[in-house]
Amino acid sequence: MSDRFTRFPAALASQTRSARIGGTIPALLAHPDWSRPAPVVVWMHGRTASKELDPGRYLRWLRAGIATCSVDLPAHGERSDPSMQDGPGTMRILAQMRAEIDHVVEHLRTIPAFDASRLAIGGMSAGGMVTLRRLCDPHPFVCAAVEGTTGWLGGLYFPHESAAAAGSRASAIIDRESVRAQDPWEHLDTFKPIPLLALNSEADRVVPYDGMRRFLHRLRGHYRDHGADADANAPMIEAVTWKHTGAPEEHSGFGAVSNDAKNIQTAFLVKRLRPEFSPG
Repeated sequence: MSDRFTRFPAALASQTRSARIGGTIPALLAHPDWSRPAPVVVWMHGRTASKELDPGRYLRWLRAGIATCSVDLPAHGERSDPSMQDGPGTMRILAQMRAEIDHVVEHLRTIPAFDASRLAIGGMSAGGMVTLRRLCDPHPFVCAAVEGTTGWLGGLYFPHESAAAAGSRASAIIDRESVRAQDPWEHLDTFKPIPLLALNSEADRVVPYDGMRRFLHRLRGHYRDHGADADANAPMIEAVTWKHTGAPEEHSGFGAVSNDAKNIQTAFLVKRLRPEFSPG
């Protein structure tokens, strides 16, 4: 067990391994028992955090029979590089991580305990942005879950041009073309409809929810245009919001409703990934 997992709950730490995918991508791998194939979630944290953040999330998944592959974003965690953590560096981080996801998936396919036919992807904040943009390219994922994020980077970084609410990411020094390249909003035509869960605080001061609300409205229209999400009683896109959570900047975690948020996410993954067993 890696020293980085010593503060994890014992039930999680005992089932967690450290890996270097492709020799460069630090990963946390957790599995309910490492003997039978289990569905797996590829998870990405937000800026200034690391893959060890929020072990309670991974423990819930493990107890539900779902494996985890959580990776450090470029310039974060075990590959920290503060010089890339400025405004312009964010687009480089998103682009690199998006390209690295294929390597992560290829690695998971070599491990018998991971069921590559039941892969989910997700992330919080910047990790959620990578998730939504990666879903605009051909992919093997059967569902996705994001939180505290947006699929409209143009509205986030250039709110004065789009009448969007400004967050702390708004910046005049970020190149517009680099934003467009990583913006799900600009690539929505190739977004393959799959079940998606989005969790947000409506009071988020870092990534204002208005941008995600508008993105989800467009995405629902895209799903309908492709014959998906027609059943109002079983929507493929599920969005859950809270007016206030008490979290720092209403962005980092979900504060007083954190437990509810994690349980909602776990229930969504169980419904969509259908694990056959849980440990114990």
